[in-house]
Amino acid sequence: MSDTILQNSFYFSNVSNSILYGVVLMLYLSTMQAYLEKRLDRRPSDKFYMIFSTILVFLITIFVITRLVSGQEMWINHPGYPGGASAYFNANMSAWYLTMSAVASTMLQLMADGLLILRCFTVWHRSYSVVFVPCCLWLSSLGSLLLTSASPNHDFYEGLKAHVGLVYICLTIGLNVLATCLICGRIIFCARRMRHHFGGEASRDYFTVVAIVVESAIPYTLFGIAFLVSFGLVSYSSIIFLSLYGMFTCISPQMLILRVVRRRAWTAEVAESTALAFATQSTTAHSTTSTSSSMV
Repeated sequence: MSDTILQNSFYFSNVSNSILYGVVLMLYLSTMQAYLEKRLDRRPSDKFYMIFSTILVFLITIFVITRLVSGQEMWINHPGYPGGASAYFNANMSAWYLTMSAVASTMLQLMADGLLILRCFTVWHRSYSVVFVPCCLWLSSLGSLLLTSASPNHDFYEGLKAHVGLVYICLTIGLNVLATCLICGRIIFCARRMRHHFGGEASRDYFTVVAIVVESAIPYTLFGIAFLVSFGLVSYSSIIFLSLYGMFTCISPQMLILRVVRRRAWTAEVAESTALAFATQSTTAHSTTSTSSSMV
C-alpha cells in the first residue's frame, strides 16, 4: 500500500510541476516584455530584478528536470527493483539527480525568503527593527544548511533529516509566516487608513486583494505550511506538497517581480508618501481642532 501511495504522490508531483513550469515561463516572458517596453522609464533596481528572475527560472528548470529524471529512473529504467518503487527511492536518495534537485530547491527557497524580507522592509518604510527577526531566521536557516553540507555524510537527504530535519523546516516556514503576516498587516492597516482619510479611489492600486496576495506571497507560505504538516506526520503526501512548495518558491517571486516592473508593486516612495499623507492628515486634524478651541 505504501509503495502505491509513494508512486501516486511522485507521479502527481511531476504532473503538477510540469503544469506549473508553464506558468513560470509565462510569468517570466511577461516580465521580460514589460521590462523591454519601459526603456525610457527604467529604475536602477529593474536590472537587479531581471537578473534575479532569470536565476529563479534557471534553478526551477533544474528542479523540474531532475524530478522528471527521478521518475524515469524509478519507473522506466528500474521497474523491477527488489522491494518496489519505494525501496528504489529510499536506496537512491543520494543519486546525482536528487542531490541537484535538493540544491536547486534550497537555493530557490533562500532567494525567495530573501526577496520576501526585502519586500517586508520596503512595505514597512525601511524599518530595520521590523525585519530583524526575519533576518535572524534567514541566517539561522542558512547556517543550518552550511552545517549540513559540512557533514561527512554526503547523502543530502539523510543529512537534512539527521542534522536539521523538522527544525530546519520550522525555521524556514516560520520565516514565511512571519514575513507574510507583517506584509499583510501593514497593507491592510494602510488601506483602511487611506480609505478613511482619502476615500477608496486613493487606495485602488496598492491595496487590492491581488496586491495583498502577491506582495505577501501567501500561496508560497500556505504550501509551506501544508508541507510542514505532512512532513511532521511522516506522510508520503509530503512529496506532493514539497513539489508545490518548491514551484511556488519561483512562482510567487515571479508574480511579485512582474508587479514591480509594471509599477504596481509597493516601493519605498509609495510607503514614504503613505506615511507622509498620514502625518499631514493628522497635523491638519490637530490644527483644525486647535483653531476650533481658540474660537470658542
